[in-house]
Amino acid sequence: MTNFAVIQTGGKQYLVKEGDVLRVEKIEAKDDEVLTFDAMLVSDEEGKDVKVGAPVVAGVKVAARVIAQGRAPKILVVKYHAKTRYRRNVGHRQPFTELKIEKVK
Repeated sequence: MTNFAVIQTGGKQYLVKEGDVLRVEKIEAKDDEVLTFDAMLVSDEEGKDVKVGAPVVAGVKVAARVIAQGRAPKILVVKYHAKTRYRRNVGHRQPFTELKIEKVK
């Protein structure tokens, strides 16, 4: 029986279960480090036993292991004004942290 949980990090909320791998906003942590998150919602697989926190569920933590730190593919930002010889081309790569959810406890 797999438990689902909703965690918040980087200003976003994620629905996770054990074994999931997800990319979140960059967290200052080393590879193979274990992080814990508070659960905002916990449910069993069928959705019969649902606990909603205000704002977090007491006594429930989600353990996640840092797999890698990285940067997303480059996004090109182009600015152009017609008839004025104005052109700007800027690239951006968003940093991320890849996590593997180990346990919902």
